[in-house]
Amino acid sequence: MSDNYEAFTTEKERLIDRLSEEKAFCMSKARELNRTDIIPDSLYIEKDVKRGLRNANGTGVIVGLTKVGEVIGYEFDPQGNKIAIDGKLYYRGYDVEDIFNNCVQENRFGFEEVTYLLLFGELPTKSELAEFNTMLGSKRELPRGFARDMILTAPSHSIMNKLARSVLAMYSYDDNPDDTSVENVLRQSLSLIGHFPALIAYGYQAKRSSFYNESLHLHNPIPELTTAENILRMLRPTGEYTDIEAKLLDLSLILHAEHGGGNNSTFATHLVSSSGTDTYSAIAAAVGALKGPKHGGANIAVINMMHDLYQNVKDITNESQIEDYLVKVLRGEANDHSGLIYGLGHAIYTISDPRAILLKGMAKKLAESKGLEDAFHVYEFIESQGAALYKEVKGIDKPMPANVDLYSGFVYRALNIPVDIATPLFATARLSGWCAHRLEEIITGRRLMRPAYNGVQPYLNYVPIQNR
Repeated sequence: MSDNYEAFTTEKERLIDRLSEEKAFCMSKARELNRTDIIPDSLYIEKDVKRGLRNANGTGVIVGLTKVGEVIGYEFDPQGNKIAIDGKLYYRGYDVEDIFNNCVQENRFGFEEVTYLLLFGELPTKSELAEFNTMLGSKRELPRGFARDMILTAPSHSIMNKLARSVLAMYSYDDNPDDTSVENVLRQSLSLIGHFPALIAYGYQAKRSSFYNESLHLHNPIPELTTAENILRMLRPTGEYTDIEAKLLDLSLILHAEHGGGNNSTFATHLVSSSGTDTYSAIAAAVGALKGPKHGGANIAVINMMHDLYQNVKDITNESQIEDYLVKVLRGEANDHSGLIYGLGHAIYTISDPRAILLKGMAKKLAESKGLEDAFHVYEFIESQGAALYKEVKGIDKPMPANVDLYSGFVYRALNIPVDIATPLFATARLSGWCAHRLEEIITGRRLMRPAYNGVQPYLNYVPIQNR
């Protein structure tokens, strides 16, 4: 017993020493890299490099054409100056506002219709939509043993990383994974769209059980239910939800389903698809891109910021206290010390984000139904005063409209959707757009994307190791 204990202690000490050495090595090399890998900003200007694939005026570099979606946030005058305008978003040529409002007026679910539209380029008839819904329903349940072998046995702190791993694992359950014919890619796309609600729900349940010691609740998806209904059913321990909750989540999915070909994750789909790789690799890459805090992960930033606000503002009905908190945020003295008010501003939209306007209207109704009017007013205050505070504190004088992340943060909070699920929900919605863009790249792109980088490292003479 004593010998075993001493051996265990010795091995533990060795492991600690090895980890300490590894940390010291990486810290030392990181300092060196921070010196050697720096490229002066002046070189980017001198060589006319489009950093971040952006032009000097902030617009995106045109790298392709698409019929799937269009985002309009500004115009140009005859002199080429950018003019701010109200934002517009189109799915296959249809104004998303019209799609959204029709679903609200008819009190029906619409995400599956939007998915059909994005994939096939036309609005479905009633019979076509019914057939499509039946097909998606048949894809809701994961392959036999998948949840146990690929999700529950290897839980992750990040549901987005678990989602990417699950997508890649689907390759092994496909009898024809590498065929990039339109027919086969469409089959794979429908399977992934059907599976995503279970993938995110089970990934979340595995995390709760493994890391928080909470009860494991695994509800089977129901084929007849919509995407939004299945998500709420599988996320909640009791599987219960109300019709208004499911329809509000459905509307949120509609607004997140597509956003043109230039956003980071959709461009990643085009980029990776252009190499001729399989569907699972392309979609996993898109999930990885969306996870980033500068892209899809921004919705979590809003939720965390609001949590910090509630912790530090004694009276959320007092606008003066809210403003004091936001000033501290901009000065880098509160929240994550980034100096940013999350949920404001957008890379394309200048005056307004149409998704935020639509979601705000539904969020207000939800607030009234759940007695959350005071909480909703905090979001309204941030939207109304954000631009003025940016000008006052940072000297930034430009429109700072609410983006979709601001009010989606409120909706998720009101629906008691866990923070961990915010970005995976975004991915579940955007998957429809990703798959449509992958099909478009296969059908009409047909060319390997290969941008250029200019080498700016001076040439050096090799020095033998004994002379270094």
